[in-house]
Amino acid sequence: MKKIAIPFFFLILSISLSAQTKQWTLQECVNHALENNISVKQSELDYEATELAKKDAIGNFLPTLNGSASNSWNTGLTQNVTTGVLQSQTTRNSSYNLTAGITIFNGLKNIRESQQADIAKLAAQYNLDKMKDDISLLVANSYLQILLNKANLEVAKSQNIVTLEQLKRTNDLVDAGVLPRGDLLEIKATDASEKQKITVTENAVKISLISLAQLLLIKDYEHFDIVDKGYEIIQNDITKKPVEEIIEAAQNNRAEVKIAEENAAIAMKDLQLARSNYYPSLSGFVNYNTRESDAPRILQGGIDPDQPSQPIGIVEATGDVVVAPNYALLSTSALPYTEQLYLNDGISYGLQLNVPIFNGLSVRNNVKRSKINLKRTEYQLEQAKLDLESNVYQAYVDAQGAEKAYESAVVALESQELAYQYAKDRYDVGLTNAFDFSQSKLRFDNAKIEENRTKFEYIFKLKVLELYFGVPASELKF
Repeated sequence: MKKIAIPFFFLILSISLSAQTKQWTLQECVNHALENNISVKQSELDYEATELAKKDAIGNFLPTLNGSASNSWNTGLTQNVTTGVLQSQTTRNSSYNLTAGITIFNGLKNIRESQQADIAKLAAQYNLDKMKDDISLLVANSYLQILLNKANLEVAKSQNIVTLEQLKRTNDLVDAGVLPRGDLLEIKATDASEKQKITVTENAVKISLISLAQLLLIKDYEHFDIVDKGYEIIQNDITKKPVEEIIEAAQNNRAEVKIAEENAAIAMKDLQLARSNYYPSLSGFVNYNTRESDAPRILQGGIDPDQPSQPIGIVEATGDVVVAPNYALLSTSALPYTEQLYLNDGISYGLQLNVPIFNGLSVRNNVKRSKINLKRTEYQLEQAKLDLESNVYQAYVDAQGAEKAYESAVVALESQELAYQYAKDRYDVGLTNAFDFSQSKLRFDNAKIEENRTKFEYIFKLKVLELYFGVPASELKF
């Protein structure tokens, strides 16, 4: 039993450790989101629906074939379906019908619907591409927020280590009577403030991790973590390019304008479809039908011996009665099922022409509605181009501003680090008090946090600008 339990224990332990140490890279997060995100799945379903619409449009060119069958029982005075004679009877009758039809001309509706289905499919693909780009950027932004929070937590912890060292040294100097007790209290207050900041930053890290996990539809929050090393600013010249070049690239590559263009094209096809109703339509059909019944047949037998003849008229000139032989009617069983189907079948075929003459102005009004909708989509296309141009300008200015802010933050950090080191050296030799030292340290901490913030903001702004320039979200480098 022990031999089995020990390997089993280590197996469970290894599984638990592997679950705890799983760290996701940014690319893994993006790929996972694109495969599992609900919004992406909905866009994929929309695309699949357009494929079915295209198949429907193709099917409109094909002939139709439909069959029907019925079987009924009648009791009382009913007509014999095979002889046409009214009889008081209980009968079973069945009929079968097969009809084929084809549209010959319907105002080019079939062609317009097929063209519209192609456009709708392309628009759905652009919507899917845009959704993937949006989700990729959202994941990247959430990921960078975690990196920022972790970097700030690392700063807070490392600076608190320095504070704890100063606290120990100050406590020794106070005990030796070299420094006043007020310096020790100041350092303790700094330590308490830093520990509070560490707690707040740790919570920020957890919350940002949970937010990303929820975005990825991962429920195991406790064991979810990311790779937090190796994400630096990759220098490129995109901010040095003329903004007009980026705008032109965005108009050629971004899905926003393409979606608006396809929507306008769909509206044009709607207008053409509405106008198709002005034209007559022509269709052809072929119908085959047959029937059978279990009712007895009424046949003509020999001359009735009781009444061998019967009057059928009178000669007007002479008044003589005209008679004819009176044959007796015989009742016999119904013909076999297959024989009845063969004898009672028939075929009909022809053409059907429908000419619209007056239909309550519905066609005319639908054409007007389609014209209004077309105009609306043209305005939306124009607005999409203006919005894209505005967004590119905004992203361009944001990226340049983020670059300058980061460069300034780096310079400020270097200066604050030198000032902090100078204050630390003066405090170590007793030339400055604990309050001044704490203030210098606080400014250095804030400068480091600001450097982290501007760094990751700059990274994100660069990626947004690269997306507008035409770099696919899956190929963005961090």
